[in-house]
Amino acid sequence: MMNDKFNNYIFVFHTTEENKNIINEKIKISNLNNTEVISDENIKLQILENSIFAVSKSGTISLEICDAKVASIIIYKMNFINFMIVKFLIKIKYANIINIINNREVIPELIQNECNEKEIYKSVVYFLNNPDLMDQQIEDCQKTLNEIRSKTSSVGEASSILAKYLIS
Repeated sequence: MMNDKFNNYIFVFHTTEENKNIINEKIKISNLNNTEVISDENIKLQILENSIFAVSKSGTISLEICDAKVASIIIYKMNFINFMIVKFLIKIKYANIINIINNREVIPELIQNECNEKEIYKSVVYFLNNPDLMDQQIEDCQKTLNEIRSKTSSVGEASSILAKYLIS
């Protein structure tokens, strides 16, 4: 079904070396042709530069995706016991840092029960069919990144702190 609708796209799965074979097996069983599975960190940014949409877990990679100006959704699922512990201890509405900063869902999150193949597929198709939404998300993410981005380099920051303490 996905190959018929989106045969002009190439779906790239970036994963760890440990998960590469598992994903390749699932793809083989699903009979998807326009896919590629990679685990090389060195070409991850090249892939992002040529991407129009991404599905990722929450974390540093989601910031890299935002920085590359690629629209995305966040998926995350943990076992029930861990989820209940986290839910009890942490009182935040969102899993992704961009959403937490904005106190609204800039990047859609499919968490726990919503993190399933049907919902992921629906979300991806919805965005691919609505490029204006992708553009708006990218714009909102860029605005957020610009607000939190340091105005100087980390070397400059460290130098000024060291100089402050060395002079005193």
